Amino acid sequence: MANVGAVVNSIRNIMRQDRGISGDAQRLEQLGWMLFLKIMDDKDQELEVIRDKYVSVIPPQFQWRNWAANPEGITGDELLNFIDHPSTGLFVSLRNLSNAVQPKRAAIVKEVFDGSNNYMKSGYEMRKVINKLNEIDFNNSEDKHIFGNIYESILQELRDAGNKGEYYTPRAVTQLMTQMTNPKLGEKVLDPAAGTGGFLTAAIDHVRDHYVKTLEDEQVLQNSITGWELKPVAYVLGLTNLILHEMDVPDYHYIDSLKKEYNSISRKDEVDVILANPPFGASIADGVETNFPASFRCKESADLFVILMLQLLKPVGRCAIVLPDGSITGEGVKARIREKLLTDANLHTIIRLPQSTFFPATVSTNLLFFEKGSPTKEIWYYEHRLPEGQKSYSKLKPIQFEEFQPLIEWWDNRVENEVAWKVNVEDLKGFDLDLKNPFKKEEEATYSKQDLIGKLKKSQNRIAELLTELGS
Repeated sequence: MANVGAVVNSIRNIMRQDRGISGDAQRLEQLGWMLFLKIMDDKDQELEVIRDKYVSVIPPQFQWRNWAANPEGITGDELLNFIDHPSTGLFVSLRNLSNAVQPKRAAIVKEVFDGSNNYMKSGYEMRKVINKLNEIDFNNSEDKHIFGNIYESILQELRDAGNKGEYYTPRAVTQLMTQMTNPKLGEKVLDPAAGTGGFLTAAIDHVRDHYVKTLEDEQVLQNSITGWELKPVAYVLGLTNLILHEMDVPDYHYIDSLKKEYNSISRKDEVDVILANPPFGASIADGVETNFPASFRCKESADLFVILMLQLLKPVGRCAIVLPDGSITGEGVKARIREKLLTDANLHTIIRLPQSTFFPATVSTNLLFFEKGSPTKEIWYYEHRLPEGQKSYSKLKPIQFEEFQPLIEWWDNRVENEVAWKVNVEDLKGFDLDLKNPFKKEEEATYSKQDLIGKLKKSQNRIAELLTELGS
């Protein structure tokens, strides 16, 4: 297969030459709809081979194979006119797409182009981008994580530039959370903050690897995976990711989960498993908090997601969620939310992660595992530590799934040790879950004689400055 990182780097460099694209967000959106069309057409061609009388919902003239696959195909102003013509162009046509035979598949295409734009102003640069994308054959690749490679390559520039970007959940973490929650065939799996679909694709892989044995099993899986995502670019990439993972008509929706009417959630909306890394520290739309019961209203999105997930779970549903330290401690509404969690569900495990796990973000995070239906009596904590000799996770040294092997072996045979300890819920103060490892001794700082002299001089100079200010 092509070197995905090199291809994406080339595309970024080409897009920089186009005057229509301003910044990383537009570059990502541009690449998003182009990737979607290519992958959609690759899958359509596959389905045409294996299914009798299958016909793509995309009109022939707009299928990638017919206007983009030929490296000597249309370019320049002709290409731009093909894309942007106000009455017959690709965008206007796909925004108005309908299909009586496959209405859901057509609706997916329509929704993608309703929320996307073509920013490129040079048909020549666009042709270069198209030809680069054609170096990747999604159907023939043996790499199941090819899309993850592409997306991570796209995000690399955002991280290096120090921008906020779209911080994704490391694959090692999504794989661990999925494996420990163990979604089974026929169970409804939801991620209400799905981003680019990392948790959902991990669930798909898990169920296929462990439970799918027949074509009937596969059809059950097809109807069991659901995702919701608010940000348009992440939505398109997530939808594309699910199509790449053989989901024929992904149950993936461009919606604000926190606006889902809380009191309208009924049994038919409930799910068996929730896997999620909800946004935290993010602003919410004005008035969204009023959708929730008065005692739980706040402006922190992660806290509201906890309440929403408890409502969405079936009576014995399971959940694995990423939460920052700020959501497992604090008073007032935060304490009330944690009280509801501990009352309505059995929060059996909290995995404490190193601060650099979600590099480049440096926020202390936790993995919470709970089952709805019975109150929490005791909580097991497990402190995941950095590999020996490694000071932090980084771009070159991200967290690896193999590091979790001791935790996995401990999971079903729990004993207290230097990284694992148990807490009775009655011993919690104010439902505070931010508990440190009781077996971990604070390391005493050691300083040389020169260090101590330097610190003393610095303190004396500061004292002198303060006395001068007070005397003036």
